[in-house]
Amino acid sequence: MSHVSHLESALDGTRLPAGCVQTVHAGRPLWVRYDLAAVRAAVDRDALAARAPGLWRYLELLPVEDEAHIVSLGEGATPLVDCPRLAAATGVRRLLVKDESRLPTGSFKARGMAVAVSMAKALGIERLAIPTAGNAGGALAAYAARAGLRCTVLMPEDTPEVNRHEAALFGARVFLVDGLIHHCGALVREGSARCGWFDMSTLKEPYRLEGKKTMGLELAEQLGWTLPDVIVYPTGGGTGLIGMAKAFAELSQLGWLESEHRPRFLAAQAEGCAPIVHAWEAGARFAEPVADAQTEASGLRVPAAVGDFMILDAVRESGGRAMSAPDHAIRPRMAEAARSEGLSLCPEAAVCLDVLQRAVREGHVRRDETVVLFNTGAAQKYVEVLRSELPRIERERVDWEALTS
Repeated sequence: MSHVSHLESALDGTRLPAGCVQTVHAGRPLWVRYDLAAVRAAVDRDALAARAPGLWRYLELLPVEDEAHIVSLGEGATPLVDCPRLAAATGVRRLLVKDESRLPTGSFKARGMAVAVSMAKALGIERLAIPTAGNAGGALAAYAARAGLRCTVLMPEDTPEVNRHEAALFGARVFLVDGLIHHCGALVREGSARCGWFDMSTLKEPYRLEGKKTMGLELAEQLGWTLPDVIVYPTGGGTGLIGMAKAFAELSQLGWLESEHRPRFLAAQAEGCAPIVHAWEAGARFAEPVADAQTEASGLRVPAAVGDFMILDAVRESGGRAMSAPDHAIRPRMAEAARSEGLSLCPEAAVCLDVLQRAVREGHVRRDETVVLFNTGAAQKYVEVLRSELPRIERERVDWEALTS
């Protein structure tokens, strides 16, 4: 079923064998490479229409060899929601929101974990561990439970409340750490040696990226094998953006795209943690870590991304750019999307909306373009950001004028 040919260092091109446990090379991530000629011979793109929706419809472009190893919670295709009011407010011809909040555990992390945990099961790995500041911990815990594997989750003490409790609910051993996600990552690396954990950190194993890649495959299919002008993506660890760039390259080599047009990536970060933006502005290929990173968009609080050069390469090759938004814009942008379109954007997607509006104002996105913005998680998982003071009714003294105004 799988057409994986080998693994390849993203930094220097070193080839490594597939079919065995691999992590990183020289401390940097690996690409999964496919025999695309074999894929082309095995499946025609139009044959996909007869398959069930969801990420597993793209089996020939995924690494799982035996269907018995697939670990699934019913990952269906996520909708592309046309948002005409937000488009008008932003100033673009068409704005579509790819709503990943509909996936299991309420975020796009389900895509990566479905594939990564399936491969862990196939390779005989039994103990998984992850550092997380948001949705990845709950997603790994859920898929590990589905696979019958042990799971340990380390997260900063100020990780959103729902993320903390959902990981524990799925049976993971959850620990709060007095630090940021990179401090949690250092403990996971030490625990890999001491406790026999397999590190499921972003891009520390090659297969989460393949699950995230399906966002690009799915988007192309939903748009009739064409691609939008611009993709706005919330960028922390960056696997989604990198994965989509990989997906578009593979689709092009397969000859499945209707044209060679590729979208420009807008990598959106929060001003309080914007290492990719700083590197892009400096013309650097690698990003300097951010000290004292702070933002309400917890998924963007990644001070140092191991795939920094992969993100920057993808953005530059697309003709796009990296931009940031201030934290004070997050809640108003969430409210704007909710009240104008009925869409519950997570804080990370709200950062994207603010970045897009600025990009249009500054001329980086033209008003006649079609834009896809990714909502990577459910707003309901961020109760700290959603909280507001609500008026109270005293039944004996109801102010009906206030109620009807």
